[in-house]
Amino acid sequence: MHELPKLPYAFNALEPHIDARTMEIHHDKHHQVYVDNLNKALANEPELAKLPVEDLLRGFATVPAAIQTAVKNHGGGHANHSLFWETMGPGAGGSPTGALGQAIDAAFGSFTALQEKLNAAATGQFGSGWGWLVVGDGKLDVIARPNQDSPLMEKKSPILGVDVWEHAYYLNYQNRRADYLKAWWNVIRWDKVAEKFSAAR
Repeated sequence: MHELPKLPYAFNALEPHIDARTMEIHHDKHHQVYVDNLNKALANEPELAKLPVEDLLRGFATVPAAIQTAVKNHGGGHANHSLFWETMGPGAGGSPTGALGQAIDAAFGSFTALQEKLNAAATGQFGSGWGWLVVGDGKLDVIARPNQDSPLMEKKSPILGVDVWEHAYYLNYQNRRADYLKAWWNVIRWDKVAEKFSAAR
């Protein structure tokens, strides 16, 4: 049975970049719905229900056709948000260093170039979706995906993702997605992203 992960900081910890009310609704309401609906979808699949959500999505091709859409939407929503909360935090931001920083320079030319590419992917995602920094075949890449589609279903390892569903930013930024993205860079915990990068390689 999947459970809503505890938010690792207070709702107001990311202010002024992401406001407390948005964090509360986003975590306690939106993410909870994904967890509840994923559990409902897996109610008659005890073996699949035992799997961590990441493994469930990596093995998406083996999920019965009757529940694939629910697993994609709600399993993806659960996995995507779990990573989102974990890779943000108070007193964060700045630039990545060490092996991750070097890999970003090698893949994109510079950290600034990565920011530009990820911002463009996330801004250009029509409607709801996510912008992602992923590891695939040992290499870093930037992709955008609609709705709650997870890179895990494509055998890519997401190490950083930004939620561009309107519920992630509308209370504070209204339709100004670019302003939200600019603010989001100030709350990224690069130590956590580096852990994900190391594990993905």
